[in-house]
Amino acid sequence: MSKNLSELSFRKGLQDNLFESLGTAARENGTPSASELDRLAKAFLIGKSSVYGTASFYDFLKEDNKGKKAYVCNGTACVCAGKQEEVHQKLEQHFSADQIGHMTCLGRCHENAAFHLGGENYSGQDIDRLDDLVKGETLNADQYHVGHHGPQLLSQPFGSLEEFKALFQSTLNQGREWALNEIRASQIRGRGGAGFPMGFKLESCAQVESDVKFIVCNADEGDPGAYSDRYLLEQQPYSVLFGMMTAGFITGAQWGVLYIRAEYPQAVKESQLAIEALREAGLLGENILGSGFSYDFKVIQAQGAYICGEETALINSIEGQRPEVRTRPPFPTQKGLFNKPTVVNNVETLAAVYAILKKGGAYYASLGTEKSKGTKLVSLDSFFKRPGIYEVEMGTPLKTVFEELGGGFTQAIKAMQIGGPLGGVVPVSKIKDLYLDYESFSSQGFLLGHASVVCIPESFPMIDFLEHLMDFASYESCGKCFPCRLGTKRGHEMLSKAKNGKLVIDRALFNDLLDTLQKGSLCAHGGGIPLPIRNSLQYFESELTPYFN
Repeated sequence: MSKNLSELSFRKGLQDNLFESLGTAARENGTPSASELDRLAKAFLIGKSSVYGTASFYDFLKEDNKGKKAYVCNGTACVCAGKQEEVHQKLEQHFSADQIGHMTCLGRCHENAAFHLGGENYSGQDIDRLDDLVKGETLNADQYHVGHHGPQLLSQPFGSLEEFKALFQSTLNQGREWALNEIRASQIRGRGGAGFPMGFKLESCAQVESDVKFIVCNADEGDPGAYSDRYLLEQQPYSVLFGMMTAGFITGAQWGVLYIRAEYPQAVKESQLAIEALREAGLLGENILGSGFSYDFKVIQAQGAYICGEETALINSIEGQRPEVRTRPPFPTQKGLFNKPTVVNNVETLAAVYAILKKGGAYYASLGTEKSKGTKLVSLDSFFKRPGIYEVEMGTPLKTVFEELGGGFTQAIKAMQIGGPLGGVVPVSKIKDLYLDYESFSSQGFLLGHASVVCIPESFPMIDFLEHLMDFASYESCGKCFPCRLGTKRGHEMLSKAKNGKLVIDRALFNDLLDTLQKGSLCAHGGGIPLPIRNSLQYFESELTPYFN
């Protein structure tokens, strides 16, 4: 990280933002022009090489994006469903090959065949209406099942702005320490995968003296297969905003930044509408409800980079720098966005605060297991008879989630990848041994993560799946650390050659590569990708043996 670049980026404040300016400059042609990049470099007093370096990193800013008219989802759920080649072929009837790009992932995992056109996402049978879509017709939003097992905290329909106002007024009246104590008492852990205690982050930031602080909602955790963040931002945005406002009150932050994936355009729209409704209700701005607390929101639409799901890469991104992972310490709660104390939490973690303060931290802690409290949203893909979003009390048997909520599988499945591309590959034989909690997944050698479930059908070769994973890891690496930048690329090359019959992989060499990735990578991107690879080699050894010696 460059401290000087962070300070320069903040010269014009959060509202006049370099990263956002780059996105605006790319709207017409898909990439900023050279003259526009030069202008921005001068305006923000940042070197041309830094601005060019930033623009060249993101899928929707780089030169390769110029002239793109449509995008095909290449997320793992769509790949395993096997429908994307047909989608691509139908798009080619309307667009040339160089006008079609890719997006990962569109969050349409419940029905697949996903694509992006004219600033909107489509999936399922929408591709059969492509003629109308190209002419400018838009379709209604997608539909998926939303259910629950146990209490509804995150999926309960939002009541009214009056209820929001009453609870926030009560929070303001009872004070920062009360709100922090309730969150600590709830024992909620971050829902993005790492499981870090939310209360600890808030307390750490609150203890730092600073005139400016930020709360950042990480809505760029683009794990293929996980669309729970999209659900919350599109259908439950007030819960997310309440959590951010409460976090701001506890820490003394004046700004809440929602950094939302470019692949979720509807989430951007719904979040902005909810913010404006709060503003009209007198719940944002200076001296909210006469409390002396001032707070406002800034929505920033990302530009396509999976690594921005890592909190320090996300911070770099907002500043207009390349989204490379920062070394720690200092931690973001000490020096984060623009070198100011910053708390970064994911969407689901922040959304849970509304229920915690409404029902009490002790009640929330009474749900779940010893180390996994509360409820968790689970995303089920199209291989389930009832795909959708389910809110499940922690500690619930995985078999219950799959059979009673999801209705079982639509066809023979040999494994599921749970927790995103860095999550474990769980063979169906292990379903009976797992519960929806951090402990059982860890003890069995897997990772709960976002609790997204991507099914791998019997007909899908595991070598194809592994090559897809390593290709994804290589493409999405920020490139800062040597093990990840080169290790993922070498891994993909080996798996690709083995898949095409050009190489039998030396198992000892491959294990050394995985060890180097796991132990030497700067963040969980390179450090996490060996887990699903090793799971696959362990549980599908007979299928993969021909590719290794």
